[in-house]
Amino acid sequence: MPGFLDPQRYDVLGAFAVTVQLALWSAAGALVWGTVLAALRVSPVPVMRLFSAGYVTVVRNTPLTVIVVAASLGLHQTLGMALGGDTAKESGFRLAVLALAAYTATFVCESLRSGINSVDAGQTEAARALGLSLRQVLVCVVFPQAFRSVVVPLATVLMSLTKNTTVAAAIGVAEAALLMKEMIENEADVMFAVFGVFALGFVCLTLPVGLLLNLVGRRVAVRR
Repeated sequence: MPGFLDPQRYDVLGAFAVTVQLALWSAAGALVWGTVLAALRVSPVPVMRLFSAGYVTVVRNTPLTVIVVAASLGLHQTLGMALGGDTAKESGFRLAVLALAAYTATFVCESLRSGINSVDAGQTEAARALGLSLRQVLVCVVFPQAFRSVVVPLATVLMSLTKNTTVAAAIGVAEAALLMKEMIENEADVMFAVFGVFALGFVCLTLPVGLLLNLVGRRVAVRR
């Protein structure tokens, strides 16, 4: 076994496990926050629409590295927020999840907004005519159809999020990219082999997810 693959020296599987945890927690947060933002985008209240549009525009066009570093410097070092983490490692992980979720939620919002726009307006009008509130219309009529129509775009967002977890290395989160940097520094003579191992690792993480969600998207797509 090549020295750079020795698990006693480099915990490659552990680093990818952290990457998976980052992706899963961030995806959950982004899905919730992105759904809220999408609901605000179609709200009849102008202030809510303005807030959602402004948030999406600003955050989506800000480099992710800036957001992650700002979360670490601004929330943790300046304001002293640790998000419940007992150690610097736990705090860094949770700050990275917060930053990734806040950033990815903008893409979830835009994907959902396109799904909402695909729902026939007559269904919304009929639901309101039956006396349903806006929240009930969104939860019972609009969002179920919107989610079914945007499974494939959301799969793309999830795949991008998995790759974006590498930015967490900027604040010292021990995920795959940070370990890769360490290995390249220590094993410069096999640099391309190290690149290949981590590239293959990310392909193994993202490709099955993309294929599975594409299959699900075709199965649940709304027939029009």
